[in-house]
Amino acid sequence: MKISTSYHGDIEIDNQQTLTFNQGIPGFLEETEFVILPLPEAEAFQVLQSIQTKELAFIITDPFQFFLDYDFQLELQEIEKLQLQQAEDAAVYVLLTMSDSVEKITANLQAPVIINTKQQLAKQVILMNTAYETKHRLFE
Repeated sequence: MKISTSYHGDIEIDNQQTLTFNQGIPGFLEETEFVILPLPEAEAFQVLQSIQTKELAFIITDPFQFFLDYDFQLELQEIEKLQLQQAEDAAVYVLLTMSDSVEKITANLQAPVIINTKQQLAKQVILMNTAYETKHRLFE
C-alpha cells in the first residue's frame, strides 16, 4: 500500500506493518491506522505515522532506553482490549514533544503507547494514580 508521510514522502508499506488503534489516539479519535517508521539520522527515535493523514505523525521512542526505572502495571481492561496473552507480546513507546533544543525534548510517560506485536493492535493508555507526567525531560 502506498501512503504519504510527513518525514518520508510517499512510500510503500506492507499491510502487515499497519497498527490498528481501535479507539484512535486521544485527540485524534478518527485516526485508527498507523505505521511505525524509522526517523532518518536518529536511531533512538521512530515516527508513528497516520495512514490516513499525511500531516499526523508523532515522534516516539522506547522509554526504557532513557528511563531505566520506568515501570507501570496495565489495568486488566487494557490488557483485554489489546488482546495481550503474554507480556513479551507487548511493545511500549512514548510520544515525544520535540524542541529546537535537545535539552528541551520531553517524553509523555503518563500515556504510553502499548502495541500487541502479535495482533498489530495498539492503544495509547493513560496511566492513573502514577507519579509519571506528560513532560519528562529526555536529556538532563
